Amino acid sequence: MTFTRTEIPDVVIIDPQVHGDERGYFVETFRADKLEAFLGYQINFCQDNESKSAKGVLRGLHYQLHPAAQTKLVRVIQGSVLDVAVDIRKGSPTFGKHVAVELSSENKRQLLVPRGFAHGFVVLEEDTIFAYKVDNYYSPENDRGIAFDDPELHIDWQLPHNELKLSQKDKVQPKLHETDDLFAYGVNYYA
Repeated sequence: MTFTRTEIPDVVIIDPQVHGDERGYFVETFRADKLEAFLGYQINFCQDNESKSAKGVLRGLHYQLHPAAQTKLVRVIQGSVLDVAVDIRKGSPTFGKHVAVELSSENKRQLLVPRGFAHGFVVLEEDTIFAYKVDNYYSPENDRGIAFDDPELHIDWQLPHNELKLSQKDKVQPKLHETDDLFAYGVNYYA
């Protein structure tokens, strides 16, 4: 596995080593020891989630407040997505900035989205299967979101706005500057 820090260093791209031949392929999709050695801290994933979506489905930008904040390790099993992590830690030098990475069944790339970030993705191919690990259980009372189309975030979702398919919840999320439900930079949300 290769670990690469992005322009927002807490967000990490993981490229697993794929072993393939005429029979197919084998890949380790998760190694706690290697990830923790790279990060310098421990993450205890407790739940795996999976979704299947049509092209144009946009899910996000979502996060959960502390003490239910989540780290996500995301990947695509079938198809492709543009995956986005937005820094929502007040006081961070990268506050309001984002990382966007294409994840696909072909490139097997993964993205680690730590606590303190909003997360979302748009589906680029039909019948895309998206899978992810989280280190905290879903908490409806701590569930929050930010508008996917907040102009201050400058996110290029790669598809025309009229082709996007959103849940009712995601159509009415506040803009980043309209919410106080955020994180503070420098606070250890893993303690």
